[in-house]
Amino acid sequence: MKPASPKRKPKNYCFGCGAANPHSMRLKFSVFPEEPAVRGTLTVARRYQGPPQAVHGGIIALIVDEAMGKLSRVDGVVALTAELTVEYIKPVPLGRKIMVEARPEKQLGRNYWRECTIRDSEGTLLVRSRGRFVKIAVRDDVTQYE
Repeated sequence: MKPASPKRKPKNYCFGCGAANPHSMRLKFSVFPEEPAVRGTLTVARRYQGPPQAVHGGIIALIVDEAMGKLSRVDGVVALTAELTVEYIKPVPLGRKIMVEARPEKQLGRNYWRECTIRDSEGTLLVRSRGRFVKIAVRDDVTQYE
């Protein structure tokens, strides 16, 4: 009888953060479970331009969705975006550092509400977002990417 082979971790093809996707934005965030919070400092490349000198609104939505999604690690779940609202307060500049921060709001049953902000290097609020994520599984080794 052949011994069972260990589970292989799937490759991460996520457009937002996936190392295995050649077109990925390769977004990186740090998870702070003790707070809990997720934070990242990013500089968005010109290829993601929408209005002149500013990040495309869809890319902004992707960034906040990705940051809020990382909070699932704190909760130990796999949770998919069910709802996402984005308030575009000021244009997000291309080629300059921005700070992204996501925090949990509440959890009820399978639903996890989260909030996220994007600020410029001076701390000016550029974007405010809320999302509702629905748990589809408990996180285990199989869901961890290579």
